[in-house]
Amino acid sequence: MNRLKRIEGQVRGIQKMVEEDRYCVDILVQISAIQSALKNVGFAVTERHINHCVSDAIKQGEGAETIEELMTVLKQFSK
Repeated sequence: MNRLKRIEGQVRGIQKMVEEDRYCVDILVQISAIQSALKNVGFAVTERHINHCVSDAIKQGEGAETIEELMTVLKQFSK
């Protein structure tokens, strides 16, 4: 949650930068930072999903479906 709140603050910061007509390169640098932060949140959620949901599904004999679902999401995430 802390990471997401920090990202939310960064987005608001970019909105303010655009409103103030700040230098485009500075805005682009901030956008890049947000993209990186979101990717890191995605990795953390993925890790949690694997450790809990996928692990539980494997124990219950539903591993193949869950892994297939995870792979589909990871393909989208890596675009």
